Amino acid sequence: MFYAINKILGKWMPVVTPLSVVSGVVLAEHLYSFAFIVPWLFAVMTFVGSLNSNFRMLHNTISSPFPIFLALIILHIITPLWAWLIGNIVFPDDPLTVTGFTLALVIPTGITSVVWVTLYKGSVPLALVIILIDTMLSPIVVPFSMSILAGSKVEMNAADMIAGLFWMIVFPSLLGMIVNEAVKEEKARQFSQLLSPFSRLALPVVIAINSAVVAPYFRHMDLKFIQILLTILFVVLCGYLLSWGLANLFKQSRENIVALIYTGGMRNISAGAVIAVNFFPPQAAVPVVICMLFQQMLAAFHGYLLTKVYRHQTEA
Repeated sequence: MFYAINKILGKWMPVVTPLSVVSGVVLAEHLYSFAFIVPWLFAVMTFVGSLNSNFRMLHNTISSPFPIFLALIILHIITPLWAWLIGNIVFPDDPLTVTGFTLALVIPTGITSVVWVTLYKGSVPLALVIILIDTMLSPIVVPFSMSILAGSKVEMNAADMIAGLFWMIVFPSLLGMIVNEAVKEEKARQFSQLLSPFSRLALPVVIAINSAVVAPYFRHMDLKFIQILLTILFVVLCGYLLSWGLANLFKQSRENIVALIYTGGMRNISAGAVIAVNFFPPQAAVPVVICMLFQQMLAAFHGYLLTKVYRHQTEA
């Protein structure tokens, strides 16, 4: 029964995701107050995603560091430069909007990427290592990158970020791997299948609550807002496609390709929105917040593409 539910939820995730975003925007006043449960839901989803991993797999991932370096280059060199370039082409006389585009692509990879990697059978250990390393480096990398690309200096509370990372990612990941080591691998897989439907149901809830933040920005829609909307959609789409293309170029395994697509394409937009609102004028914050609209939709879309591409390869 749980396997059937899990399969149905996986099939309909590309539809559920945009509906969750729309629900979050429409019901913003009711959902915004539930933001406190998001870290807990993240922790549960990370735990479920880690049940199929163990310390041996983690060691093997770190001992082959090339995919990790590739992900960091995508995250903090290729896609931020691309966002900065597109921003300057489309908005040449609006440095604040360009700053917003740059910030949206320079913040650390999204925590929810590990959930999508799990859903589409990618390398969870690789995704977790990339998230851990990237988030730990972010207090240094983000201010430096913004200083170079946007001429701005950003202060970040490293202690709060590391504490949040520990409870949302590190602790549940370690707990999941400890459970995997403590029981037989087959038993851990059964636990994962049993809990996976709850994890998949938690993801739309997280998306809806985070999307509630976007609602105020839709009250004054004009031509420029629509232009920003379409441009950030293009930039975020390119992030996913560049990650997929480079992973294929360097002949990575299917599992690594899935991990690189989602860690390279997704960003921790919740953290990015906080940084944008606190350290930049509202105009610079708009592209970052709008990015939340498309990130999860494009994640679901690329999951659909992955299913089609690798199913055809398997049949061939």
